[in-house]
Amino acid sequence: QVQLVESGGGLVLAGGSLKLSCAASGRTLRTDAVAWFRQAPGKEREFVAAIGWRSDTDYAESVKGRFAISRDNAKNTVYLQMNTLKPEDTAIYYCAARSAAIRQVDGAYDYWGQGTQVTVSS
Repeated sequence: QVQLVESGGGLVLAGGSLKLSCAASGRTLRTDAVAWFRQAPGKEREFVAAIGWRSDTDYAESVKGRFAISRDNAKNTVYLQMNTLKPEDTAIYYCAARSAAIRQVDGAYDYWGQGTQVTVSS
C-alpha cells in the first residue's frame, strides 16, 4: 500500500519560513515526479512546485524565488522549503507522485498525501 505523508505545516508570521516534508512508504520516489499542490478555502487546488527524477524542477509563478523543492532519495522524501511566506500562501498543502515527467495538472498524479495545513498570519 502506497502512502505519502506530509508534515511540517503550522502557523507562521508573514515573512517567516516553513519546511514541508513528504515521506513515502510502499513506493520508492526515486524514479517518480513529485509535486506539491495547495488548496485554500473556497478555491481550487493549484500547482505549487514539482521535482522530476533527474531533480529537474518547476514552480508556479507565485512562488518562484521564495520556495524551493528538493529530494532525498536515501530517505524517500521530498521537501518544500518555503521562505518569505505571505498570507496568500495559507492553504492545505498536498504532495503527489507519478511515475513519469513532472506536470502541473493535479489529475496527472496517481498518489496523494492527506495534506498539511499552512497558515500565514499578517
